[in-house]
Amino acid sequence: MFNNNNKTILVTGCAGFIGSNFVPYFIDKYENYNVVNLDLLTYAGNLENLTEVEENPRYKFIKGDICNRELVEFIFDEYDIQGVIHFAAESHVDNSIKNPGVFVETNVHGTFTLLDVAQKYWMEKPFTYKEKYNNCRFHHISTDEVYGTLSDDPKDLFTEETPYAPNSPYSASKASSDMIVRSYQETYGLNTVITNCSNNYGPKQHDEKLIPTIIRKCLAGEPIPIYGDGKNIRDWLYVLDHCKGIDLVYHTGKEANVYNIGGRNERTNLQIVDAITRILDEKVPPQQRIGKESYKELITFVEDRAGHDRRYAIDATKLENELGWKADENFESGIILTVDWYLQRYGVDI
Repeated sequence: MFNNNNKTILVTGCAGFIGSNFVPYFIDKYENYNVVNLDLLTYAGNLENLTEVEENPRYKFIKGDICNRELVEFIFDEYDIQGVIHFAAESHVDNSIKNPGVFVETNVHGTFTLLDVAQKYWMEKPFTYKEKYNNCRFHHISTDEVYGTLSDDPKDLFTEETPYAPNSPYSASKASSDMIVRSYQETYGLNTVITNCSNNYGPKQHDEKLIPTIIRKCLAGEPIPIYGDGKNIRDWLYVLDHCKGIDLVYHTGKEANVYNIGGRNERTNLQIVDAITRILDEKVPPQQRIGKESYKELITFVEDRAGHDRRYAIDATKLENELGWKADENFESGIILTVDWYLQRYGVDI
């Protein structure tokens, strides 16, 4: 059982990419917290991502669904939960196009369940917290995709005031969950914050995502699939920088506020694949390569994704100015760290 002198928080979806980077960072930084990880272990969740903390006495894993109200209520009661950081979500856009119902269920209904249980556990009535739970906060992790798409003008950026205009079932489900969080703040006075992040990259990302896919395909000598003309632009954020931003907002962000977290690293998909193939050409010995002289020769253009947003880019000025956040990695440094991690994971001797 946990040390009762510590504050216990529920962190959902920690076996996924961002959560599995966040929990080891958080446990290492704060000795006065216990962490309960609730994760259903769907295809994107992998407990191997959490080997650093699995034996830690301040960490507890529970396999289960955030939509299971009975289970969520049990966790709050059993562990006296005094904060929530909510990562758990279905997040792959292609999958949301094929099977949108799962996204609505997990992202909308699951978020509602967590909010409702937290509000009833922590509060006596609207706008009145139980004395013991005065400082309890619900931090919802969202995405820049809720804002829709941007023009090609570099000055056109997503801010916290940008109107929501989601264009995929995934982003619509995340926008819906953001609105439910807002409603619990406005209707019940539940202490909430929301962070909307740009595209994350780094260690432990699921193999199906863009950067791991490029690396895997290169090492296997297989075609690298790039949607459309490859000129869709994303703002890339190194995952540990995102974790540090979440930590800051959870502890010091203003209640009822939204904070955008972005890396100021806009790149087209073609620029991403160019950077990775260049690094791999330098790092992987010729005798270990399959087929091509340069990995760039593997680039293959495929039919574009339905409703593919052209450009995302975040203005993180509010987070930087109000809370003092600053990304430690630029894309050039972060992508090398990322490629090195995957080469080690895939057993490539460099």
